[in-house]
Amino acid sequence: MKAAALLLCAGRGERLGSLAGGKALALLVGRPLFAWSLDALERTDAIEGIVIVGSGAKVRAALAAAGIAPRKVVAWCEGGKERQHSVANGLASLPPEFDLVAVHDAARALVTPALIARCVADAMECGAAIAAVPIEDTIKRAALGVIEATVPRQSLWRAQTPQVFRRDWLEQAHREATGIATDDAGLVEALGHRVRITPGDPLNFKITTPADLALAEAWLASSTARS
Repeated sequence: MKAAALLLCAGRGERLGSLAGGKALALLVGRPLFAWSLDALERTDAIEGIVIVGSGAKVRAALAAAGIAPRKVVAWCEGGKERQHSVANGLASLPPEFDLVAVHDAARALVTPALIARCVADAMECGAAIAAVPIEDTIKRAALGVIEATVPRQSLWRAQTPQVFRRDWLEQAHREATGIATDDAGLVEALGHRVRITPGDPLNFKITTPADLALAEAWLASSTARS
């Protein structure tokens, strides 16, 4: 199976501060946020094509300003009102020769080629796989500031991206979606398909606030110092 990735760069980034062009253009150690995920996808042998979903002109300009010339980008398209619409736009722009699709949020800038490769391998085997990490904290359900119950955490996972699917499953899931889902796995699950969990990485967190950005910068600075 031939795999491609949809790199979602259309987030507005309100919690990250006022950014012209959205969250994906926030700078992380001198590079646009989305460029870190793009680099990881480019370095993953299993990914043979990339569709960048977001403000095309601004993303292209940011790449040029950073001196980045991507090798695997096969299409560009605009994002949609919701994340789900952005994925649908990316699918519509994806060339027909790809039959496995990895969806990745640009805000998860610390994703590694190894994690991407593991998700793709699992999806090739069973049709669908997502990166996820087990919840380690005790979970409380509350209302009006008062705890109502302690929720067993043994079977709970925090979903990440990439999420990788057979293209025909993902396209059908979007065609038949009846509401707005927070991730693509939920849509594919609604069709009755089983989705495998690929052990994720705690460092593959979603950058949504200035504190998240500072944490990512600190980790990248420390890893550079160690290397």
